Amino acid sequence: MKEKECFKCLKVKPLEEFYKHRGMKDGRLNKCIECTKNDVAIHRVANIEAVRKYDRERGRTPERIKKNIARNKIYREKFPDKYKAHSIVGSALKGGKIIRPELCSVCNLSGLQIEAHHDNYSKPLDVTWLCAACHRQLHRDLKKQEETICNANY
Repeated sequence: MKEKECFKCLKVKPLEEFYKHRGMKDGRLNKCIECTKNDVAIHRVANIEAVRKYDRERGRTPERIKKNIARNKIYREKFPDKYKAHSIVGSALKGGKIIRPELCSVCNLSGLQIEAHHDNYSKPLDVTWLCAACHRQLHRDLKKQEETICNANY
């Protein structure tokens, strides 16, 4: 196994711990993944407005728009029930049939983006309103439950 020294932390690490980089002689960046991620996080905090502006502009480029359209089409074909439920909730919100609450039903915090969670996609308007953090945590928990059930069946 080949190894390389990170110029930032000066640790010798396996090549797999360095990002690929065609411009380098050995095909790997001279800074390890850990140091690169740390530098990126520091840069993002120090230059948050410029980074946000860059992210917004990058999302509007023709190639990004084209990729998003293709990705959305694949999602709609792969998960038609989810897409239909999401569309129905969006239309109901726009039409005033349902109202997005200001509080998360789990943590009761306000001022956050509140999202609709479906326990059953065949009941599209039967949703639980969660903040993004609680919604992500719920899906992590559900995924762990599925993995536990799958592992128990073997």
